Amino acid sequence: MVFRRASRNHVLCDDAKAFNSEARRRVRKHRESLWSAGDGDRILILGEDENGKTDDLHNILVRVDQEFSRVNGQNDHSMRARLLAPLPASDDDDEDLLSKNNSSTILRFSLSGGRTGDRCRFLTGGDAEVAIWEKLWGRYHQHADCLSYDILLCPHHCSWHSLSHDSWSELREKGEVSRYALSALSQARKGATIVASSNSIKDDDNDPPCIGAKRVYDAVVRQQQVSGSFKCVGERPTERSPGVMEFEIGANGARLKSSLMAASAVVGPGAIGRQPLAHGNGKS
Repeated sequence: MVFRRASRNHVLCDDAKAFNSEARRRVRKHRESLWSAGDGDRILILGEDENGKTDDLHNILVRVDQEFSRVNGQNDHSMRARLLAPLPASDDDDEDLLSKNNSSTILRFSLSGGRTGDRCRFLTGGDAEVAIWEKLWGRYHQHADCLSYDILLCPHHCSWHSLSHDSWSELREKGEVSRYALSALSQARKGATIVASSNSIKDDDNDPPCIGAKRVYDAVVRQQQVSGSFKCVGERPTERSPGVMEFEIGANGARLKSSLMAASAVVGPGAIGRQPLAHGNGKS
């Protein structure tokens, strides 16, 4: 869907074109092997293409509202993911609503901890902007639990444009927050954490990250029924020396690991979260 919605105003970079070619190769491989493929050839298509062009993809297609738990071709009982978007186009969608950002994948993961299911719900929304969150609230307002989370990676690096149709740099605090988008992004469970994957957030006109968006998300988690927290990756453990932010999920839910513990996970050989090697000779 992202590739199809590219245009003169929303161009694809060379890496995206290469990714598109590789995805098509893997789909062909699945068709040729009767829907079975090994390492280096696996693929899941998240969301249906327009005009029924993915209807015959069988077990490699994940439709909106469908849950899946496959990792590397195998069922993983510690994880379930529900696909919430990209949403198919409707007749009243304008060009901006069909942009690359608004074709972002939105997933709500349910993760187990301590051999107990559903210990952490993780909602990630890519770069989806306000109109998509409004549509999601219209779709799920009677089943808001589908949007509930213990950890929210706030969309578009804590951008105001995921909460409002107005420009932050032009209107700042006078800008109007969409109540429907806010409702979709406010389904925080008790003790929830909202994380901004961004540089440090300043009281300025930048967007993203946007101080106005931070204030909105901070208010969400400070509600009495939530009593959670807002955290920015670019500010922990300090703004001058930010590190890896890592959560550990146990029987009691998600817990932010200390900076020292997170650092040991990065440098340990073969550990989850290990940093890639520097690019020097074309290898990584």
